[in-house]
Amino acid sequence: MDETLQIELVALAHKLADAARIETLRYFRGGGLQTSSKLTDGFDPVTVADRAAEQAMRQLIEAERPEDGILGEELGNKASTSGLTWVLDPIDGTRGYISGTPTWGTLIGLHDGKSVVMGLVDQPYIGERFIGGLGQAHFSGPHGTGILQTSAVNELQQATIFTTFPEVGTASDAKGFQDLSGQCQLARYGMDCYAYALLAIGQIDLVVEAGLATYDIQGPLGVVEAAGGVVTNWQGGPADQGGQVIAAANSELHAKALKVLADYA
Repeated sequence: MDETLQIELVALAHKLADAARIETLRYFRGGGLQTSSKLTDGFDPVTVADRAAEQAMRQLIEAERPEDGILGEELGNKASTSGLTWVLDPIDGTRGYISGTPTWGTLIGLHDGKSVVMGLVDQPYIGERFIGGLGQAHFSGPHGTGILQTSAVNELQQATIFTTFPEVGTASDAKGFQDLSGQCQLARYGMDCYAYALLAIGQIDLVVEAGLATYDIQGPLGVVEAAGGVVTNWQGGPADQGGQVIAAANSELHAKALKVLADYA
């Protein structure tokens, strides 16, 4: 991919995140959220903000790169004729969003048909943005800007590990996480995509999840890998299609964590 195209794609990713920010902040901690559940049995929330943010991003892609594909959580799939597909999660962590916590985010991934080539995680309320791939490995926020760099922690006993839900996924998934987190120094929960951002800036060391969709992981994957981290499934294979996912600060820590999770993969 030539440098001119890379610059164009990075610029568009920032435009998409800016457009989504407008829509998500319009409703965050405010009225008119219009929350409903995607499930008839259980609660998987979606809001007017999710749909509005994704629609705003899709309109920009259609205007600037109409041959690119789009895979969005809320508004479906448009096939690519360029070889590139934008993978969008307008609000990752909708449960946190409707609860007023500032740990949800907008996820943007760019896939070339083989792998993720760029990822972006944006937290509009805090004003933090993390972008990795196509020559990018940067974060920006209210306290300045910097280079993404994962931690050098390579022992489980020194590691901080995150997951979103205490139940993780299936009963077996949960047992795998518990076995691994029991060997770590600290376990925390409930951060959604923001955990991957913390991993990319070297604040934490492991993120382990299960039951992820494609749009849940491609944005964070691009960010973490650009920061020097490793992201795979629990078998050590590609994680870009979701499922069981482990993200580690470095290859040594990843190998040790993967050894624990192998029986549950």
